[in-house]
Amino acid sequence: MEQRMTAGNKNNKAMFFEGLRDGLPIGLGYFAVAFALGVAARDAGLSPLQGFIASILCLASAGEYAGFTVIAAASGLFEMALITLIVNARYLLMSTAVSQKLPEKMHPIHRFGVAYFITDEIFAIEMRQKGDLNPFYPYGAGAVAAPLWALGTALGILVGNLMPARIVSALGVALFGMFLAVIIPPAKEDRIILGLIIVSFTASLAASKLPWLSSLSSGNRIILLTIVLSAAASVLFPHPSGDSTEEKGKEDRI
Repeated sequence: MEQRMTAGNKNNKAMFFEGLRDGLPIGLGYFAVAFALGVAARDAGLSPLQGFIASILCLASAGEYAGFTVIAAASGLFEMALITLIVNARYLLMSTAVSQKLPEKMHPIHRFGVAYFITDEIFAIEMRQKGDLNPFYPYGAGAVAAPLWALGTALGILVGNLMPARIVSALGVALFGMFLAVIIPPAKEDRIILGLIIVSFTASLAASKLPWLSSLSSGNRIILLTIVLSAAASVLFPHPSGDSTEEKGKEDRI
């Protein structure tokens, strides 16, 4: 029994540091992008401490920007809750997908912890993990990504307005490079994944141009395309049966 617990602890420690390693470039990208968010927070009248707290609790760029816009407009709490729910609705899909990778016997506290650290980029590296998702992996990624995101917002409030607008806007390009680093390795290994990525990019571009789809918010377009494309992919390219995570995750070692 003691040997099993020791092995589990070693595995948790290893997964935490693996998440820390994978989360560092995400955190650096967040730090750069959060400068622009900090400018919006400053325009809404937030102090650096308030911006830091808002970012460490929300961890969502579009959701925070919408929230800061509502604050700047002096709207009420109901408007704040409604617009945040709409803008961040895509995380419902991400949470559903991640929940399928969690061991059945995982403690609810770990489930809450994993849910807290779900962002677009951390979700991507979580789904790249083979087998059951050890919660200490997103803990490690979030331990470096979340503070850098919040710190970037606070510094953006402090010095963002001192930087040229073009430089602040250009910092957002870092996230696109980070996304490419996440999707290119699996695309090189699997032609089906490569094809689905190309189709997704094409469909996203088309959706932003088509009259009846372009009128939707970017978050709603993402939700619609995710449902349609993932459903089509599951029908056309079903995952081989028997290659599930059950073999590795039957025993709860967390």
